[in-house]
Amino acid sequence: MHLHEYQAKQLLAAQGIPIPSGHPARSAAEAEAGAMQLGGEQWVVKAQAHTGGRGKAGGVRRVDSLAALRSATESLLATRLVTLQTGPAGLPVDTVLVEAVTPFVRELYLGALLDRNQACIVFMASAAGGMDIETIAAHDPAQILILAVDPLRGLDDYQCRDIGFGLGLSAAAVGRLTRIMQTLYRLMHQLDCNQIEINPLIVTADDQLIALDAKLEIDDNALPAHPHLAALRDGRQEDGREATAREHGLSYVALEGQIGCMVNGAGLAMATLDVIRLHGGRPANFLDVGGGATAARVAEAFKLILSDAQVKAVLVNIFGGIVRCDLIAEGIIEAVREVGVGVPVIVRLEGTHAEAGRHLLNESGLALITATDLDDAASRAVAAVSYT
Repeated sequence: MHLHEYQAKQLLAAQGIPIPSGHPARSAAEAEAGAMQLGGEQWVVKAQAHTGGRGKAGGVRRVDSLAALRSATESLLATRLVTLQTGPAGLPVDTVLVEAVTPFVRELYLGALLDRNQACIVFMASAAGGMDIETIAAHDPAQILILAVDPLRGLDDYQCRDIGFGLGLSAAAVGRLTRIMQTLYRLMHQLDCNQIEINPLIVTADDQLIALDAKLEIDDNALPAHPHLAALRDGRQEDGREATAREHGLSYVALEGQIGCMVNGAGLAMATLDVIRLHGGRPANFLDVGGGATAARVAEAFKLILSDAQVKAVLVNIFGGIVRCDLIAEGIIEAVREVGVGVPVIVRLEGTHAEAGRHLLNESGLALITATDLDDAASRAVAAVSYT
């Protein structure tokens, strides 16, 4: 789960990491009130959307009057911000963050992420922070300092100092960076974060370090242990189908193809996507109905798949281990009748009561295509979709 910038900053500030003074606002009136409370004559208005590259997309604007602040706020709210990360549909902007302008002399990058390959938390830092950090990382990776933290030993202060001096910071700033890194490391564990990113982490003229922007991602699987964080979820920033899937206990990720997929088990689902690609097709989604799939859950899965107008065929791939294939077949038949499926449905059943399940499908009177194995199912699904 991603948090908005203002939410992430509030969490950082609560742990003592300096952030600029600011106020979230959901209307021009709130933005103006926030600016007046901040004081000064210049402010920054930042669109709150779960995407990077907001500055380049016009989502971050510096203003020097209340009239300009109102205009900037009104032009951002109730729009969709389109960045290189969002795709052409963009993401809705329901909130802006109004901040005081903070002068600085340098921009740094600092991030902590959970590296599953190394099974540890990895810090990344660069003296070339700011809007072009992705380009720098891609074309000049030598500018990125990397520190893999031993999970048994933990993060040592000397490791933080090595990063600080590698960034060319003064002794005083290195001390402040050490405290920030130790705080991030602690938060990664306490909040079950996948990633915390500060970009830029600015250096002021008196060597203070301030988180000018922040991104925080929490492991969805840990949210039951953090109800106060779960309450921060902004469903409008997510694919509506993915949010609906979560309500019904389904794992759904929208893709860009034409073959809808319904599978039980994440590994089998990934294999199904691969085999579809092997046969020249393009999956429309990842959808795992789980090992204990029920008829009701299968019906909801069909509704999700068919809510995507790009879907031209549906491939159902079920292995009956915990779940019986004949019960799944009944769910498929019920769902097809209820939803009114108008595209070819190819079904591969294997495992417990698979033969009984296939019999039910064949005798249903519905236009359901049963496949002998996954290769056969994938080739039939691809054949049912016209590719140009």
